[in-house]
Amino acid sequence: MAEGYLRLFAGNKATIFSAGIETHGVNPRAVEIMKEDGIDISNHTSNHVDEYLEVDFDYVITVCDNAKEACPYFPTRAVKFHHNFPDPAKATGTEEEILKEFREVRDLIKVFSKDFIQNKAK
Repeated sequence: MAEGYLRLFAGNKATIFSAGIETHGVNPRAVEIMKEDGIDISNHTSNHVDEYLEVDFDYVITVCDNAKEACPYFPTRAVKFHHNFPDPAKATGTEEEILKEFREVRDLIKVFSKDFIQNKAK
């Protein structure tokens, strides 16, 4: 979801990469709730962070505490940012309750991403 919003708000001003410390594929619920906001992430991929160890990033953003602690050292001068978002994939309950959690996290990520592009990525 963060990749989708960062791409939206950055436009052609930045190249956005997305990776995790585990690969699970793109969550179909994330695809569904992002579509509700007009963003298609159905073609995004689940990449492992090791695929990008040679990229000289300007910024590295971690979006959960587990990723921050397990993220490998990047031999770069990248400025690192961290924001711990709840993991909506761990939500339980009815389908509507789970989608509600996805929407809440989506909205948090949207605000964070917009703020990051407007205020930090300069």
